[in-house]
Amino acid sequence: MFGMIKNTIFGNTEETDYKLLSSETKFVNMCVIGESRLASRSLPQEGVSYEVRRYDGAKYASVSSEGRTFDQVTGELVRKLLVYIGGSNDQGEAMGTTAPVIITVYPRDDGVMSRRLVVSLRIPTNYQVSPPVPIDSAIRIEDRPGMTVYSLQFGGFAGETEYRAEASRLTKTLGETAPFQRKQYFCCTYDPPMKPYGRRNEVWFLQEEP
Repeated sequence: MFGMIKNTIFGNTEETDYKLLSSETKFVNMCVIGESRLASRSLPQEGVSYEVRRYDGAKYASVSSEGRTFDQVTGELVRKLLVYIGGSNDQGEAMGTTAPVIITVYPRDDGVMSRRLVVSLRIPTNYQVSPPVPIDSAIRIEDRPGMTVYSLQFGGFAGETEYRAEASRLTKTLGETAPFQRKQYFCCTYDPPMKPYGRRNEVWFLQEEP
């Protein structure tokens, strides 16, 4: 546990690189779901800015859960990954931390998150070729392909309610015909839990490949 804390506080945080494909702002009616189109015309519009990014393929450490809610289990799963990169591996290596933490969620048709999720951290670059083996058998090392995402950034402390609201906002902004996956999306955070302000969170929608 001390290794995890030392690694988190004093280790380097490596932010995952990406190629910015575009940055756009669209104005959308901020009507609640279920309102008629006619009613929404009288509501104020909000400018929503988002980015389209391309991420290269890489190795990730991932741990999954079924049966508990987003708010009940994400902290526990993130700690498992921090313990792993903090030295709980076959090499005893404190690898430094990476950002963001990526939480894959699977929404139901009504937008509520199902009780299934996957929490992932990109393996630091220096360990990409041969990642240390986790001591915790619940953690798996995955080779993930490259991906293009629509990314919407927001601040503050974020749980299921906040991520769902931002996902709904991004859905309205992109529109019904945008080529992104509806069966899953990514909830991302860049900051340690103890950071009190200036926090950065993002919702990513995975663009469907042509």
